[in-house]
Amino acid sequence: MAEAKVLKAQARDGVGKGAARELRRQGLVPAVIYGDKKAPVTVSLAYKDAHKFIYAGGFLSHVLELDVDGTKHTVIPRDYQLDPVKDFPIHVDFLRVGKGTRLTVQVHVNFINEEASPGLKRGGTLNVVRHTVEVSAPADAIPEEITVDMTGFDIGDSVHISAVTLPKNVTPTITDRDFTIATIVAPSALKSAGDDGAEESEDAAGEAEAE
Repeated sequence: MAEAKVLKAQARDGVGKGAARELRRQGLVPAVIYGDKKAPVTVSLAYKDAHKFIYAGGFLSHVLELDVDGTKHTVIPRDYQLDPVKDFPIHVDFLRVGKGTRLTVQVHVNFINEEASPGLKRGGTLNVVRHTVEVSAPADAIPEEITVDMTGFDIGDSVHISAVTLPKNVTPTITDRDFTIATIVAPSALKSAGDDGAEESEDAAGEAEAE
């Protein structure tokens, strides 16, 4: 897990739509800190900072140090709202992270060693069923990514979660089946020789739709 980044904020007193509109006119984004059996705290963020953090990627899966006028709160962003027309941030919710807290987060999947996959070397296509996987992880050990090693996978093969080595104390939230992360689909030139790749792809697509 990367070191927690610091996001600066300032306390605010006004609540309600009118106060929120006034903050936005000042170039600020209203936000709230809640959870850990403590009273909610209303704060505001500089628009440029909120925009930068949200669009940097992985905003909802990274623990942050929220510096509110010098007082630091360990939090994780739980939700944010964007303007429906201009896509700029208009509100952010932060959840306090206490000691020993476990969180449910979506973690990006990264595929490596594609050059060591016989199926991909033969012209097969990597059909990604899940670009992210939802996991339960300690708040202080959320993985930056889930690494899937494609070594040895051939056309028609499926990569299931059981083939992935997750970090210590990190577990998938889906526990009732060995779900598919990706398949290797046959190129059109090979489909006439067999339908295995297409069938695997269809099975995976059906599973993803069902979930």
